[in-house]
Amino acid sequence: MEATLEGQGVIVTGAGRGIGAAMAKGLAKNGAQVMIADINSDLAKEAADEIKSGGGTATAYTVDVRDRANVKDMIETACAHFGKLDTMFSNAGIAQVRPFLSITEKDWQDVMDVNAKGVLICMQEAAQKMIEQGIGGSIVNTASIAGKQGYEPLAHYSASKFAVVALTQAAARAFGDQKIRVNAICPGVVATDMWKLIDEGFKDSGLTEKENQAFDEFAGIAVLGRASEPDDMAGVATFLSSSGSEFMTGQTVIVDGGLVFE
Repeated sequence: MEATLEGQGVIVTGAGRGIGAAMAKGLAKNGAQVMIADINSDLAKEAADEIKSGGGTATAYTVDVRDRANVKDMIETACAHFGKLDTMFSNAGIAQVRPFLSITEKDWQDVMDVNAKGVLICMQEAAQKMIEQGIGGSIVNTASIAGKQGYEPLAHYSASKFAVVALTQAAARAFGDQKIRVNAICPGVVATDMWKLIDEGFKDSGLTEKENQAFDEFAGIAVLGRASEPDDMAGVATFLSSSGSEFMTGQTVIVDGGLVFE
């Protein structure tokens, strides 16, 4: 597999921490110039500084993926720094735990605005820039195993991640003739702050009794026998950015240690 990303300009949204930060570090180690984009400017700067301290190339940018003008400026800023945009990782997302009958219209809108609309905007603006450049590119979206199976009490979160899978497939068909590949990564139970929130929500909803119970129970059924770490996504992220995946598009790659089989 050709994994070198030397000279590539890459944006990773939601890269201040967790999966996004791990993917960004892995991409930088393989030669990519990485924009760490996050709604939290302090986290974005810290993550970019860590990459630079290790000899990589990174810059930080504060972005709200729900704001199209902000996303456009993010892409233009990245191109000004790196010369071009080769890969866009639409990774920013939020989780919210609610029992099915307790989901409000606001809950639905809040989750959908970030996880679905935000991905749509980033994909549209990245694709438009790649079309203008005329050299193709790669768009990679972060979905979830919750985009393959619906979970209680995560119905609206699951719906948002199913939407990411659908957008990935539709965009692959829309932009294939422009040599723009569009794929998605579906993480499973990953040791991040987001899963701490989910675990607390299970407990608050009465579905579990102890702290970390949901996390441990889900992770315990993984065929590979452990929970995932954010670094587990880095290799797949590098592959989907590289020429090693140049004939791959419209796919959702499940990286969960064997929780969900297709």
